Amino acid sequence: MLIEGILSILNFQTLFLIIGGTVLGIIIGAIPGLTVTMGVALFLPVTFAMSPVDGLSLLMGLYIGGTSGGLIPSILLSTPASVATTFDGYPMAVRGEAGKALSVAIISSFLGGVFSLLVLFAVSPILAEVALKFGPYEYFAVALFSLTLVAGLSGGSLARGMAAAGIGLTVSFVGMAPITAFPRFTFDWHELDAGITLLPALIGLFAVSQILEEAESRKPQKKLQVLSYKLSNLGFSVKATIAHFPNWLRSSLIGTGIGVLPGLGAAVCNILAYGAAKKRSKHPEKFGTGVSDGVIASESSGNASTGGGMVPLLTLGIPGDNTSVILLAGFMIHGITPGPMLFETQTLLVYGIFAALVVSNLAMIIALFGLMRGFVHILSVPKHILLPIIMLLCVIGAYGINNRLFDVGCMLVFGVLGWLMKKASLPITPLLLGFILGPIIETNLRRGLMSSQGDFMPFITEPISGTVLVATVIVVIVTTYKEWTKIRRPHGQVITSS
Repeated sequence: MLIEGILSILNFQTLFLIIGGTVLGIIIGAIPGLTVTMGVALFLPVTFAMSPVDGLSLLMGLYIGGTSGGLIPSILLSTPASVATTFDGYPMAVRGEAGKALSVAIISSFLGGVFSLLVLFAVSPILAEVALKFGPYEYFAVALFSLTLVAGLSGGSLARGMAAAGIGLTVSFVGMAPITAFPRFTFDWHELDAGITLLPALIGLFAVSQILEEAESRKPQKKLQVLSYKLSNLGFSVKATIAHFPNWLRSSLIGTGIGVLPGLGAAVCNILAYGAAKKRSKHPEKFGTGVSDGVIASESSGNASTGGGMVPLLTLGIPGDNTSVILLAGFMIHGITPGPMLFETQTLLVYGIFAALVVSNLAMIIALFGLMRGFVHILSVPKHILLPIIMLLCVIGAYGINNRLFDVGCMLVFGVLGWLMKKASLPITPLLLGFILGPIIETNLRRGLMSSQGDFMPFITEPISGTVLVATVIVVIVTTYKEWTKIRRPHGQVITSS
C-alpha cells in the first residue's frame, strides 16, 4: 500500500499541485501579516472540484511551505513569523551572516520535517489500530478532552477559551439535530436547514478577520529594509553536523511531541525547543547574540510539529492546531472523515498523503535555496494592493461552494465575529474546534446514552473513556490553579484592580 500510495501522486498534475502548493505556502508564510492558516483556508475552495488525492496534496504543500516560509522575514526583517528564529537569526544577519543563518534554518527545517514524518509513518498505523476499539463513550471523551485542552491552552485563559468553545458549540447546533433530524435555531431560514457551511465560516474566521485587522491599522506602511545576503556558506561541515546533532534531535522530538498535543502548534514548539537548547548549551550566554544553535532549535522544532500534528488528525480525527483544523475541513469537503477507520477504508489515500508530505519537504528545501531572491522581493508588496486581492479571493471561494450569496454573507458575519473576538482577546481556535467537534460530541453522547438506556455511568466506568474524562478534569483543575497563582503576589496577596 505504501508503494501504491507513492504511485498515486507520481503524475504530473499531482506533483505540480504539491510543488506549487509548497511554493505558494512559502510566499504566504514569508509575507508579514499573513499566516499559513489563512493561506490553507484561502485555497480550500480551489480543492473542491479536485480528486481527494490532488486536493489534499495541494493542502499538504501549503501546510509545509507556509510553516517553513516564516524563516525568511524572521531572519532578514526580525519580523516574528517564527518567533524564536528572530532571537539569533536576525543578529546573525546584522553581523553579515544572513546567508549562513538562512542556510542553517532551511536545512534544519527540512530535517525536522523529515524526522516528524518518520514518526508519523511509524506511529499512525499503531495508534489507528488502538483507536479501532473506540466506541461512542471513547469518542465522546476524547473529543471533549481535546476541546478542553485547546480551550485551556489557547490565549492563556481557561475562561476565555471555554467561552470561545461555547460559542463554537452553539454554532454547531444550528441545523438538523443528529439522529432525530429536528431543525434547530434556523429561524425559518431554509439555507440553515443543513447547518452553517464550514468553508465560509473558516474563510471568514481566519482570512476576512485578518484583513479587517490589517485594514484597521491606519499607520502608514514602512518600506521594509531587507538585509543583504549570499546563500554560499551552508554552515554545516561534518564536524558541525556532529556537534549540532543532539540539539537537532532534541528539538525535533520536542516539535513532534508538542505537535501531537492539541492546541499548541509551531509557535510553542519554537520557544520550548529554544529554551531547551539554551539550557543544555555549554555557552548559554551566547544565545540571543547570533548563534546557529538557536536557529537550529527553533526551525527543527517548528517544522517537526507538522508531522506531529498529522498524527491525531489522521488517527483520531482531532486536529492539533489552527492549520490542522483547516486540513480537517479539507477532508470533510471531500466526504472523508479522518479517524481510525480511515486506515481501513482509505489506506491508499493515507499513504498518498504520507508521500505528498515527503515530496513537499523536498520541494520546500529546493524552492527555498533556488528561489530565495524571488521570495525576498515579495516582502515589499504593499498591503493596500495585497489585501483587496485576498478579499476578492475570499468572496469567490465562499460563493463557489454552493453558488449562493448566503454563504458570502456567512463569511462576512464570521469575519466580523473573528475580528471582534480578537479585539476582546478571545481565541478563535476553540471556537472553530467547538464548531467541528460539536456534532461528534453530541452524536456520541446520544449514542452512548441510547445504548446505556440513559445511564451516564458507562462513560466513567469504561476504562478508556473514564481515564480520558479524569484527564479532562485534571487539565481544568491544573489550568485553573496556574491561572490563579499568576494573579497572586509572591507573598500571597491577591492583586486587585484599581
